[in-house]
Amino acid sequence: MDGLRYHLTLRLCAEDKRFGPGPMKLLQGVRETGSLQKAAARMGMAYSKAWKLIGRLEAEWGFKLLTRQLGGVHGGGSELTREGVDLLERYQKLLEETDHAANAAFQKYFP
Repeated sequence: MDGLRYHLTLRLCAEDKRFGPGPMKLLQGVRETGSLQKAAARMGMAYSKAWKLIGRLEAEWGFKLLTRQLGGVHGGGSELTREGVDLLERYQKLLEETDHAANAAFQKYFP
């Protein structure tokens, strides 16, 4: 069993509400770049698809994830709302704890 590994994908789900690795990476990118357009480009995602994803998430979760500043002389940008930061940080902590538990279980059953 050389090279054996496992793969888990963690998603938050309630009715149609879904939050997982893709939205997490998009929000992380916005946090790092200050721009939804730049975050989407980093992921190889069309800007229009990123807008649709954010809009769907905001509608489903019932709160804004981003605040947007329209262009101008220095250009526009986006930043996470307080609720967006909270969702991202709690998801990341859950992901870290889940990864730790999964690694321990994997080592126990497949040393």
